[in-house]
Amino acid sequence: MNGVLIIDKPAGWTSHDVVNRVRRILNQRSVGHLGTLDPMATGVLPLVTGNFTRLAQFYLASEKTYEGTIRFGFATDTYDAEGSPTTDPQDVSIKREEVESMATRFRGVIKQMPPPFSAKKIHGVPAYKLARKQKEVVLQAVEVEIKEFEILETESCRARFRARVASGTYMRSVAHDMGKALGCGGHLEALRRTSVAEFSLNEAHTMESLAENCHPDRSYPFPEEKDSGVEGRYVPQTEEFFIHPRKLLPHFPSVTADEPTVARIRAGRAVNLLDVSRSPQVKVFAGQRDLIAIATRVAGTLFHPKIVLCGQ
Repeated sequence: MNGVLIIDKPAGWTSHDVVNRVRRILNQRSVGHLGTLDPMATGVLPLVTGNFTRLAQFYLASEKTYEGTIRFGFATDTYDAEGSPTTDPQDVSIKREEVESMATRFRGVIKQMPPPFSAKKIHGVPAYKLARKQKEVVLQAVEVEIKEFEILETESCRARFRARVASGTYMRSVAHDMGKALGCGGHLEALRRTSVAEFSLNEAHTMESLAENCHPDRSYPFPEEKDSGVEGRYVPQTEEFFIHPRKLLPHFPSVTADEPTVARIRAGRAVNLLDVSRSPQVKVFAGQRDLIAIATRVAGTLFHPKIVLCGQ
């Protein structure tokens, strides 16, 4: 089963938890995700299945949008609501104008220090593993881009925001740094991802709805199967859950190949494709829905299949 489906990740689940559950629901071993979400966060988590896991390389630098809430008054060691306070709590009542003015400092290309509890690696070890062992975490500030950062409303000690950011940006760090700059401390209280690359919330499904469709005679989340290694019964009526392949990687033009060309692509051989876009890479289809390859232009109309997504 090759495809991309969007899960609305629930709070309290790691991205890996979601991947493992969907593997069971679909009875599909090859499942991956396109961008980690913290356990506290909810929202858009794109999953790739089957041979489409090979498409992950094209989403490493995907733009993301978020909505969330910053709680001012104290900082935490994780920079979010799941951490322990690192500053004494203060009674604060922030003004919208003050927060909006502060937000302007975080727009554009900025230097940002990743949270100590993050997946950033130190000598090959994720920072969060060192932090959990209370070992010293020495991270370097990195350049990130916050393309949009809007304060939607403020109330007492909280500010709701919407942000559009480049890959690698931590909204936890933004909340922490804003609290520090305001002199009262702050942390990320809630976060919901509303889009990743071309994928948005209106295309997202809950794991409950996916499970009910695949296992209509079973209850979710199959507690009797937890950690048992038992694979659930797969009912293959899930096409509606998957993004139509023509919508994937919209910056790559689509080309439909004839049968002889498809056979050559399956064998990994260069082919001539009728393409007038002059794009360096194209999506190659066999028919309307069967995405079989991502091909790279060699010269003129000659393309080499960089990634073959269909079997031999």
